[in-house]
Amino acid sequence: MFIQTESTPNPATLKFLPGQTVLEAGTADFTTQEAAASSPLAARIFAVGNVTGVFFGHDFVTVTKDESTDWDHIKPALLGAIMEHFQSGAPVMDGEATTNAGHAAHDGPDSEIVEQIKELLDTRVRPAVAQDGGDITFHGFEKGVVYLHMQGACAGCPSSTLTLKMGIENLLRHYIPEVLEVRPVAA
Repeated sequence: MFIQTESTPNPATLKFLPGQTVLEAGTADFTTQEAAASSPLAARIFAVGNVTGVFFGHDFVTVTKDESTDWDHIKPALLGAIMEHFQSGAPVMDGEATTNAGHAAHDGPDSEIVEQIKELLDTRVRPAVAQDGGDITFHGFEKGVVYLHMQGACAGCPSSTLTLKMGIENLLRHYIPEVLEVRPVAA
């Protein structure tokens, strides 16, 4: 088994590509070791130490390290943990664990606008941020403001504000005049 790694725009996050499916559908985001209890793979990655976040996409794993740790010191152990997990045949997620399918539900008078927002996010934004090892999902829409949840490499990325304002906000405002602003929300 050969695992490729890719840097992300977030210097604290590295993307690991095991060359096989990680999650069949959705994503999974673990921001603490306790949260990782529902995933044997995430638990194994957190056990390496100095890990502050693990995110699973369809065919990748992103790992966020603490600021005091250098990638040269932690990367070999992470590669070993990921390789051992996939070679063991253990599941990525426990049977009852759920993955995040994506966007928050939204009912009400703005439902048509929200459907347009979700469509643009799914077709234009999410594929691009998945390339960078993260995900951005719809959280809410109120009084012209779109609230988005950032995960994986996107969470805490120094360029995430620029991505939101210059990229996503401009895209949504161009296609949907009712959108006035885009803001991030905490998990």
